[in-house]
Amino acid sequence: MISGIFGLLIFILDIYAILQVLGSSATPLKKALWVMAIFFLPVLGLLVWYVAGPKKTQPIAL
Repeated sequence: MISGIFGLLIFILDIYAILQVLGSSATPLKKALWVMAIFFLPVLGLLVWYVAGPKKTQPIAL
């Protein structure tokens, strides 16, 4: 039961990450590489995308 919930959570997060990649301003080659990494390595690809993927800029608070 727990493994099924964990698998579903990973699946949902992978879909979210893929949608974020496809909606980004990266080049088509980079998008394709990220999508393949997330698809073929669901957990590892998701973690690497979260750490090394495109970052949103945050305003500097003064």
